[in-house]
Amino acid sequence: MKLVSVIILNYNKKDYLVTCLVSVMKQIYKNIEIIITDNGSSDGSQTIVREYCPSVKLIENKDTDYFNCCRARNKGIKLSKGEYILSLDNDTILESNFVEEMIKAIELHEKIGMVSGKILLMDKKTIYSTGIFPSRSRRATERGNGECDIGQYEKLEYIFGPTGAVSFFKRGMLEDIKINDEYFDERAPWGYDDLDLCWRANLYGWKGLYAPTAIAYHIKGGTIKIKNAKLKFFKKYYFTQIPDWAKINLVKGKYLTLIKNDSLRSIIINLPHILLHEFKLWSYIILFEPQLTWGIIKNIKDFKIAFGKRQIIKKLKKIKTIYGG
Repeated sequence: MKLVSVIILNYNKKDYLVTCLVSVMKQIYKNIEIIITDNGSSDGSQTIVREYCPSVKLIENKDTDYFNCCRARNKGIKLSKGEYILSLDNDTILESNFVEEMIKAIELHEKIGMVSGKILLMDKKTIYSTGIFPSRSRRATERGNGECDIGQYEKLEYIFGPTGAVSFFKRGMLEDIKINDEYFDERAPWGYDDLDLCWRANLYGWKGLYAPTAIAYHIKGGTIKIKNAKLKFFKKYYFTQIPDWAKINLVKGKYLTLIKNDSLRSIIINLPHILLHEFKLWSYIILFEPQLTWGIIKNIKDFKIAFGKRQIIKKLKKIKTIYGG
């Protein structure tokens, strides 16, 4: 049996962590190692792991900003030994056959490097994600998000990639697409990190697959503090309800992802959709949360670095196109 490394990202929320851990330990597939990468929790999460789960590897990231998910995930992947990597947020729960179904899917073809299951919200009937993809406006979009699960996503099929909350990867793919020893880009620490990785994998010739028989549950926004929107009109928009640091990282992450991965042709084709979204986004920021502007602009250095990474991606993509692999 091939080893599966389950990497759980945690920051506080010890109740979520325990529930997630229990679901991993109840998997039918038993050849699993569990690694928790903790970003400086202060709620006793680390103590619970040390005292009650001695077989679990615990990484204590004392030098990491609590929202730098990418750095924490990268540390977990580097420490892991499995041929397959299951990356989880702590606010997720797996059905007992989840890992088993993921392995069946990823082994169907050598170029399948990432798999998404059917991710439902905790009511077990509302879809959170059946895969992630870039919309025409270039937002990271979860396929099926908010829909009632009535059997419309029961087909085993190719997708762009899995959502960051629950992602199953082939280690060979992660090693193939890493840049500067990073699998997830640590300059985009939260938001768009999943789409960025999936996009790069697609550019390198890897495929994503959706396995409807692998079911998990997720608390949307469970890992960050949700606040009430300033105006009732904006209550339905997730962006307006998250903390300022999260808003800044979402905007920054989108731009970094586009700089590194998107083509000029694709941008031109989708330009009306992109401009409309940007107009609405910046109108909201300028009118209602102008304090976010400097938080986004001051990351100009990261945008310059992204252009350098774009050249690396283009070069490696060209090599793979010529020589295969």
